[in-house]
Amino acid sequence: MRDADARATAERELCGLVNGMAHRIAEHVRQRAGKLGLTAPQATALRELTGPMTMRELADRLSCEPSNATFIVDKLEKQALIERRPHPADRRAKQLVLTPQGTALRERLLELLTADSPLAGLTQEEQRTLQRLLQQAVQHR
Repeated sequence: MRDADARATAERELCGLVNGMAHRIAEHVRQRAGKLGLTAPQATALRELTGPMTMRELADRLSCEPSNATFIVDKLEKQALIERRPHPADRRAKQLVLTPQGTALRERLLELLTADSPLAGLTQEEQRTLQRLLQQAVQHR
């Protein structure tokens, strides 16, 4: 029983740390997005648009349903930050592509997000180790 209690305590503490870090990162994104006139979901979508992608691909990166991603994309499109273009290989699909204005804003956003990031206290090697460990935990079943 003692071993089970120790494991439960360690897991509770680790979950608390992960949750606390997630809240710090979310607040960081919210503050930086606000400086650019964006919502946190819009900023996250811009951060994730690393190249042309479909709505489904963006939704997967945002961990949400495509209908939720559509709402975010509609707002970004109205701001002339992204365009929907025909997919080169699938006539039924559209690709999301940053406009020149969207590319410039994304670059500024990335600068703001990395400045004073909650993860900035870790070296690149420590960040890679944390990423590897979190990926391992997420993929464990």
